[in-house]
Amino acid sequence: MELQFLGTGAGVPAKMRNVSSIALKLLDERNEIWLFDCGEATQQQILNTTIRPGKIKKIFITHLHGDHIFGLPGLLTSRSFQGGEDELIVYGPKGIKRFIDASISVSYSKLGYPLKVVEFEEDGVLFSDQQFRVEAMKLEHGIPSYGFRITESDQIGELKAEELRAIGVPFGPVFGRLKRGEVVTLEDGRVIDGKDYVSEDIKGRVVVICGDTRFTPKSITLAQNANVLVHEATYEADKEKTARQHFHSTSKQAATIALEANVQQLYLTHISARYLGHQVSQLEQEARKVFPQTKVVKDFDTFTIGRN
Repeated sequence: MELQFLGTGAGVPAKMRNVSSIALKLLDERNEIWLFDCGEATQQQILNTTIRPGKIKKIFITHLHGDHIFGLPGLLTSRSFQGGEDELIVYGPKGIKRFIDASISVSYSKLGYPLKVVEFEEDGVLFSDQQFRVEAMKLEHGIPSYGFRITESDQIGELKAEELRAIGVPFGPVFGRLKRGEVVTLEDGRVIDGKDYVSEDIKGRVVVICGDTRFTPKSITLAQNANVLVHEATYEADKEKTARQHFHSTSKQAATIALEANVQQLYLTHISARYLGHQVSQLEQEARKVFPQTKVVKDFDTFTIGRN
């Protein structure tokens, strides 16, 4: 599981930062990529990565401001020519379907794959299967804006194969039964309880990606005990009043959320174009005074999400 940041800027594209888009790479887990937001020129950013658009199976939109959705029509239509044949599902606040339908209709575009659009207005689970669950929670912005909590299911622990071999258990189908926790009677009459030879379950990872938002306790609730929190930091620490007026957060506020939520790692994004060079380092240092495991990300940064 990896996070790759395709755009880390706020509002408008800049020379050093494109607007918002994040790829959650689940290639080992399910051979898929999920996008979170799709700002202008996201598909151009993808050309500078190893991402294959055909692998993008889900797109989650935090809110309907242009810097988070203007790249969507281009990516959706281009995907037809880039190996995309499988269904793609777009999840977004109410209004995203109208935006997509109008863009495709007015441009006389045709998609070569099934497209499903799921709109939501309430907090709750958007997607769930045996591997992952994705929950949405409304935050505080000028328009409805949401954060997403992506939870990986726990995995069965590893079979202690060497210990089994040491007591003379023959390799074969019996190993599979023991890993499932079954009680097995061997040919020599011995009874082996699989639960005694399987390590503890492997805890699933949790990634939380917040859309644009003021400082709000809701973010703390959403991010509780996450492995990774991605949060906006549009302004520096002493701009709290400005941040509140514009429905955004400061670097220090984002760090406070990470601290209160007991997350392992904080990635700051949605950085205003006013901050360059040492000013970006200043944002990071401000946040690290509150929460040391903080990094201000830049376009194309990629991070592996480890386990506890």
